This record gives sequence, C-alpha cells and structure tokens, in this order.
Amino acid sequence: MATGRTHRPATRSRGIPEATVARLPLYLRALTGLSERSVPTVSSEELAAAAGVNSAKLRKDFSYLGSYGTRGVGYDVEYLVYQISRELGLTQDWPVVIVGIGNLGAALANYGGFASRGFRVAALIDADPAMAGKPVAGIPVQHSDDLERIIADNGVSIGVIATPAGAAQPVCDRLVAAGVTSILNFAPTVLTVPDGVDVRKVDLSIELQILAFHEQRKAGEEADAAAAAADAAATAAAAVAVVSAKGQGRSAGGSGSGSGSGSSGDGNGPDGDVPAVMPA
Repeated sequence: MATGRTHRPATRSRGIPEATVARLPLYLRALTGLSERSVPTVSSEELAAAAGVNSAKLRKDFSYLGSYGTRGVGYDVEYLVYQISRELGLTQDWPVVIVGIGNLGAALANYGGFASRGFRVAALIDADPAMAGKPVAGIPVQHSDDLERIIADNGVSIGVIATPAGAAQPVCDRLVAAGVTSILNFAPTVLTVPDGVDVRKVDLSIELQILAFHEQRKAGEEADAAAAAADAAATAAAAVAVVSAKGQGRSAGGSGSGSGSGSSGDGNGPDGDVPAVMPA
C-alpha cells in the first residue's frame, strides 16, 4: 500500500498556482456530488455555481490541469473526479496521526469522511496516561511517548494537532523531527516550522469573529437604513405641513381680496373712476 512518505503531488512541479490548488477540493466536492447522482457531464457554469466560483476562473483553473470541456457538452464528471483526485494526491492512501484526543480530537477521529477522501487515521496520540489503550472511533489511543515510533512504523507524513495551545509547538517540533512534513493545526496558536514543512491552520474562533464582524456591519447598515427612512419620512411630513399652511394662507387672503373688490366696484377704491373723496 502506498503511503505519503515518498510521494508528493505533481502540482508544484507543474506550476499550478496555490490559489488554484485551494479551489481544487471545492471542485472535487461538487463533482463527487454529481457523480453520486449519476450525472455524466456538467457545464462550466453549472460546476462553477456548485463550487461557489465564477465560470471564467474555473476554466482557467482547469487549464492548468490540461482539462478542457467540449463545447456544447461540457466536462466529463468521472474523468474530472479522477483528474483532480490525482492532482491532489488522493488516488493513494495517506496515513494520518491525530495528536490530542480531547473533545475536538475525538470528534476528528470519528469523522467518517477521511477514508472516502484518501486518508486513513493511522494512530491517535495523547499525553494523558489515562487515555492510553482507550478506543476512540475503534482505534486505541497511544501515549505521546511513542510518537516517533508510531510515525516511523506507519510511514506518516501528515499530522493533525488538536492539543491545547501551550502544547502545540512542542508537539509540532516532535512531529517535524520524526519526519512529518505536513501539519493541520487546530490549536489556537501560530506554529513555527522549518522550510519544507506545510502548515494549514483551522481556527474556529477566528472564523466566528469574522462572522461576528459581518453581522455587526449588517446590523449597522440596517440601522443606517432605518434612520435614513425615518429622516425621509420626517422631511416628507414637514413638506406636507408647509404646503398645507401655504394653502390655508392663500384661502384667507382670497376672502379679504373679494371684499376689497366690492368696494372698488362702488367707485370708492383708489383705482375707481370716481375719487374716494369728493372735492368740496
């Protein structure tokens, strides 16, 4: 069985941009869903919508893979699944160790999607002696004293750190020294690694804080919109009041003018033919 110790995907040697590599799993997830529904072909527009990108970017990404759709037909779903899986290195078995079997580590161990995506949980490791031998997701937990032996025995090159923040860097150092060259870090801290070691960080608190920022901004925009609507309503009401007041003034003025006209008609007004005051 192939392991991850001696193989690296061809993406770097072929010059595929990191941004494209980051989108390949999105395409693969969408394509896997189409494959499960026995959809034979898919257009770039449909696949782009399913993956959450625009179709021009998708076509550009696929050009790096040497994959071009057929006009009027689209892309062959099964072939694209194979092609992207191959580029991501998922056509082989990748043994993974999870270090830190607390609530998060146990949840990761119980995640059923590893096997279907080319990964195998080779070992669960924890520093607590009381955890040693306890099965989690059907795998017995092993003590961290045996970390180096476990990595060597299983040919592990990918490690998952789910420890508290204070323990993460020492665990990282031991993983790297033992030959692990890719680390997925769930600990709320930044890890320092040498060149040649890849680290991907997953920080749930940061993601929630980003969502909180957007929620606050949306709430502010809604408040601003409500205030603007209230101002507009007040302005409109004031305008109606002014127009109404002017209308009432004109009505009163018209009544007085009518009386004056009558006097003028009697010849007593200043504009009449007969002076208002006759000479003696």
